[in-house]
Formats: sequence, structure tokens, C-alpha cells
Amino acid sequence: MKGETALIDEKIKKDVDVLADFIALYCDAKHGNLPREPVRTAGAMQMYLGAREITLCGDCRALLLHAASKRIICPYDPKPSCKNCETHCYEPAYRDKIRQVMKFSGMQMIKKGKLGLLKKYFF
Repeated sequence: MKGETALIDEKIKKDVDVLADFIALYCDAKHGNLPREPVRTAGAMQMYLGAREITLCGDCRALLLHAASKRIICPYDPKPSCKNCETHCYEPAYRDKIRQVMKFSGMQMIKKGKLGLLKKYFF
């Protein structure tokens, strides 16, 4: 595992962490009554999400895995925000869902005083 750590792109790691935070906040608020399971990963996904203990409902777990995988394989450097990207790599159902998650969770985090997210949220 020591060799794998050196391969982690810190920009991708930060983006995946933000995705995980946003989706976890959304899931807690909107799906609190649904059964939850830990997010299990392997391969490249393990390097980016493996250190975190994230427990989500089935839909949110699928969304996180889809979103994180798309971020990990994104060919753009620098990566544009998804809403401004020429290539829409998310499947339509996931695209609609991530918009809902970002809108809800972004506003919740801003209300909690995490002003650094303003740039991420609006641009």
C-alpha cells in the first residue's frame, strides 16, 4: 500500500473527498430512515475512498461510486466544473441526482460557515 499512496493525485483526492462529504450530508438529511451499508471499494477507487469510513443508503452509495469513478478518470487537466464541461460523462439519472445533491449540500455547508466551498459551488 505504501507504493500506491505515492500515485494519488491530491487534486483528485480533494475532489473525491468533497463528493463524499456532499453525498453523506445529503444522505443523512434525505435518507435517514433507509438502511445503510459501508462503501466498499477496490483498485484506484480504494486509493481515493478506502481510508474513509462512509456509510450510505444504496442509491447514495451508487452515486458516490459513479461520481468518484468519473472524477478519477476525467481526462481534463485542469478539470472544469462538471456543469461547464463539454463532455458529459455522467449517465443522465446520475447527472440529475448529483445536481440535487450539490444544490442541497452546498447550501447546507455554506450555512454552516464553510465559505471555502463558495468557489466550488458557484464555479
